[in-house]
Amino acid sequence: MEDAYARSVSEVLDFFGVDSSKGLTDFQVSQHARLYGKNVLPEEERTPFWILVFKQFDDLLVKILIAAALVSFLLALINGETGLIAFLEPSVILMILAANAAVGVITETNAEKALEELRAYQADIATVLRNGCFSILPATELVPGDIVEVSVGCKIPADMRMIEMLSGQLRVDQAILTGESSSVEKDLESTIATNAVYQDKTNILFSGTVVVAGRARAVVIGVGANTAMGSIRDSMLRTDDEATPLKKKLDEFGTFLAKVIAGICVLVWIVNIGHFRDPAHGGFLRGAIHYFKIAVALAVAAIPEGLPAVVTTCLALGTKRMARLNAIVRSLPSVETLGCTTVICSDKTGTLTTNMMSVSKICVVHSIKNGPEVAEFGVSGTTYAPEGFIFDNTGVQLEFPAQLPCLLHIAMCSALCNESLLQYNPDKGNYEKIGESTEVALRVLAEKVGLPGFDSMPSALNMLSKHERASYCNHYWENQFKKVSVLEFSRDRKMMSVLCNHKQMEIMFSKGAPESIISRCTNILCNNDGSTIPIDATLRAELDSRFNSFAGKETLRCLALALKIMPMGQQTLSFDDEKDLTFIGLVGMLDPPREEVRNAMISCMTAGIRVIVVTGDNKSTAESVCRKIGAFDHLVDYVGHSYTAAEFEELPGTQQTMALQRMALLTRVEPSHKRMLVEALQNQNEVVAMTGDGVNDAPALKKADIGIAMGSGTAVAKSASDMVLADDNFATIVAAVAEGRAIYNNTKQFIRYMISSNIGEVVCIFVAAVLGIPDTLAPVQLLWVNLVTDGLPATAIGFNKPDSDVMKAKPRKVSEAVVSGWLFFRYLVIGAYVGLATVAGFIWWFIYSETGPKLPYTELMNFDTCPTRETTYPCSIFEDRHPSTVAMTVLVVVEMFNALNNLSENQSLLVIPPWSNLWLVASIILTMLLHILILYVPPLSTLFSVTSLSWNEWAVILYLSFPVIIIDEVLKFFSRNSHGIRFNFRFRRYDALPKKELRDK
Repeated sequence: MEDAYARSVSEVLDFFGVDSSKGLTDFQVSQHARLYGKNVLPEEERTPFWILVFKQFDDLLVKILIAAALVSFLLALINGETGLIAFLEPSVILMILAANAAVGVITETNAEKALEELRAYQADIATVLRNGCFSILPATELVPGDIVEVSVGCKIPADMRMIEMLSGQLRVDQAILTGESSSVEKDLESTIATNAVYQDKTNILFSGTVVVAGRARAVVIGVGANTAMGSIRDSMLRTDDEATPLKKKLDEFGTFLAKVIAGICVLVWIVNIGHFRDPAHGGFLRGAIHYFKIAVALAVAAIPEGLPAVVTTCLALGTKRMARLNAIVRSLPSVETLGCTTVICSDKTGTLTTNMMSVSKICVVHSIKNGPEVAEFGVSGTTYAPEGFIFDNTGVQLEFPAQLPCLLHIAMCSALCNESLLQYNPDKGNYEKIGESTEVALRVLAEKVGLPGFDSMPSALNMLSKHERASYCNHYWENQFKKVSVLEFSRDRKMMSVLCNHKQMEIMFSKGAPESIISRCTNILCNNDGSTIPIDATLRAELDSRFNSFAGKETLRCLALALKIMPMGQQTLSFDDEKDLTFIGLVGMLDPPREEVRNAMISCMTAGIRVIVVTGDNKSTAESVCRKIGAFDHLVDYVGHSYTAAEFEELPGTQQTMALQRMALLTRVEPSHKRMLVEALQNQNEVVAMTGDGVNDAPALKKADIGIAMGSGTAVAKSASDMVLADDNFATIVAAVAEGRAIYNNTKQFIRYMISSNIGEVVCIFVAAVLGIPDTLAPVQLLWVNLVTDGLPATAIGFNKPDSDVMKAKPRKVSEAVVSGWLFFRYLVIGAYVGLATVAGFIWWFIYSETGPKLPYTELMNFDTCPTRETTYPCSIFEDRHPSTVAMTVLVVVEMFNALNNLSENQSLLVIPPWSNLWLVASIILTMLLHILILYVPPLSTLFSVTSLSWNEWAVILYLSFPVIIIDEVLKFFSRNSHGIRFNFRFRRYDALPKKELRDK
């Protein structure tokens, strides 16, 4: 029944055909069970494991690598190669792809856990009326039409419509669903609001929420998937994970690279068609296969096989650094996404605030000797921990607050006129509430005021264990005053009273809405001497003024406290007793903002990141919090910047677009609004981070580019998120963004390093093929260079120190290419030099080396006709392993020098020396040791078709390799001094696509 909130109690009962005094019959239960289903969230269809595995290979670069591996293997078999050499290259490629697929499968499996966690919020049991008798049944057996009784501490087992109030009031904590900072009072009246959100449905009890005060009966109107919790589940199922900006850029670059590789491979094959019939090949077909093998080697050289592994490793290193900042990363790509975040949609309750009601202001009457003199006190401490101090209106801390009469009686009333509990949880290491949050705030206030008569009181309390300290002062007052009778809170009176006995004296303490309490007061307790004086119109007006200031300007939730001396021996209370009260004081409380949030907001603005506060609370309360945390510091007028969800939805399309660009606060939201907001911002090409802690936040957390859950939040929110803040601190997000930006900068550096190195390998093979000289490098040698000598320094580049101004720059655009324009030109130049130096080393050995044959260049170009001609040298010289060893070593050494070039994008090595990144120095040393190992250890040198080198050959290798440093220093100089240099290559058209089109592709 979808509109039960708008129907009367009798209409709802009639709809289900149930008698509220007897409940459903067994026949009706079975009938409704068949009609509506079970009260469980249905298990979603899991993606088959084999589909998850195959999904990881649905990538163009990966497909090319697989094809290259298979072709390499087939060509090896055609050429009669057997053993390890035939299988090495394809095996290594497939191993890398398998490792990356495993990471992807694990990530996707974790994402499905969020839906499982939702079931934890379903109640286990329910007190149900059936066949005229109450019984306790498993909550899964509930059906629509069941009459259920709920009381304090009960978890609501299904969506239910209130039908009968069994106490003065019923209050429910539904923060996990709506994000409201305080509990909600429920009633029986039908709701007439149009487009009613959860907060408007005050007669509905939502599945998974908790009763914090009162007792009532309700009729079940929705079970399983047809509950508020079920709608969250459906929303999460409809949400597809977004590809991260880095993943999109790598995919685009992969597409571009694949086309270039295919073009070059075909070109090399076509250029050599004339050589297919050379006698050395033994026929046209074998010649075609030989040059096809060269084309495949070119593809292997061009594809950065180690790129996926290095990206994963660098992001993993970033997660460790972020963990030290209390940001626990659940999804590796989200590390990089933080760097380009443009909007943070932050939940208010529990994220910007502590989600712990706390008394922040106290107002009492000091004296009236020279006219009404009202005193205000401030209270520090923003959590349920009994840690904080009382300050006077000049900001001076009170050493012994309990010595002041009004504060002493406020502490008494707070402790006694109270139904809540405060306790210390040693497992979580924090203080927890049981009951109404406003009442717990009063218990904490009593602890902060302390006890009278002990000069050593503050230090004595600090010596207690945390368990004893939680309610030490409250227990003291409860032992001093024995509770005799209680008048519960009711909506019409808006107050609660308790009768206590103390040393043969009966005292009634009352608390409630200020307008109710003050109107019933005839006397006031003075704070200067403890005297009681009659209240007059002037004093009453002054108290009303302070109350309006607390509730209006400061948006505090206010309670007034009062007492009354009762006749000796009275044992019960009646509503008539709640008159002629003595006013004690006024307390103002709020869900306080976290202390670090204001500075974090300033950092966001400096970094060009917009913060939108999203909350289920009412508008005035949220605006007050936004003022305190600095979210409105840049605004003169809130109009156009602060909206309720209903106001925003009513705007025409064009105005909604404008509102999204200016919005700083969205209030009275429910889960669907949060998801809608994320989608709307993403359609405007914003990179959205969404923070939250409740079940209600899960769909939006999953939909956002990066979902950030609070460490103290619900398991559902954590499972749906990409990152969890262990300390629940919004300021940690800013530190994480800085880290994300640094990681992206380093990621760009090692990607450019690997690309420039691979360009070198492509140039090497292409030039050799065009010149008609023997194969410069064997495929297995290329693979060694790509995986080992490229991989280690590339990973170490991830340890480059972040720039000092990393949080002063605006967020990078999602369309920004990883390698583009002038930078691409730079790395083409570097890559060209790497390739030419490698070919030069190969040619040098044949023509100039003392240990080489010293052939004329023309002989080298005509090597393939050697068997058909008379020569002064044996044709076996072209099978010598020295030239390819020299070429491979030049390639390795020049890439080590190129790694040093990537310590910074534009800064000279004279400014940022190699030792600024000792990890890079160590990786270069380790890479060279590994390379020397394969040169000088016989089994390895045979496997990689290399041999040992002489000192003279090493000297030439260094001469050929070092100039790459000089070339890049010149290019960096132009980068620093010629900002206008731009080269627009055709592949950048991919980056011109708007984000939505990319998403739809």
